[in-house]
This record gives sequence, structure tokens and C-alpha cells, in this order.
Amino acid sequence: MAAIEEIAGFGDVRVPIEVEISRPLLKLGEILTLRPGKLVGLERSAGENIDIRAAGVLIGYGEVIVSEGVVGVRITDFKAEG
Repeated sequence: MAAIEEIAGFGDVRVPIEVEISRPLLKLGEILTLRPGKLVGLERSAGENIDIRAAGVLIGYGEVIVSEGVVGVRITDFKAEG
């Protein structure tokens, strides 16, 4: 039996999806100086893949896109099992 058939009964279960661009580390003093309009540097470069997580588990990678005025994530790859 294929894995998709084994879990087909759970098809309506909601799972939180997270799209993570970066996790910058800031010193507390830096956090206290944050204001609207201030930029926070990211660990990833523009165009680099971002992480996609389901229930906190890394499942794949994507890229940020804008389509018809809506920001979204295009899935580029799924994480290999293991």
C-alpha cells in the first residue's frame, strides 16, 4: 500500500505550515532599538531558497514570489526522507 493511501483518512486534518526566511540572532540591546522602518539583516541572500515546515518539521524548500499582487511561496523541492 502506498504511503498516500495509508494516510488518506487524515486528509482533513489541519497542519500548521511555516515559511521561514531566516532566524537572525540579535543582542537584547539591538532588539530594544527596533523601531518601525528599521531593517533587520537576514542570514540568506535574495533568491536563496527558504524553508517550508509542517508542524515544525522541515518538509521542503521554496522561493518567495509575487503573483497578481499576492505574495506567496513557490515550492521548489521537497526534503529527502531521512
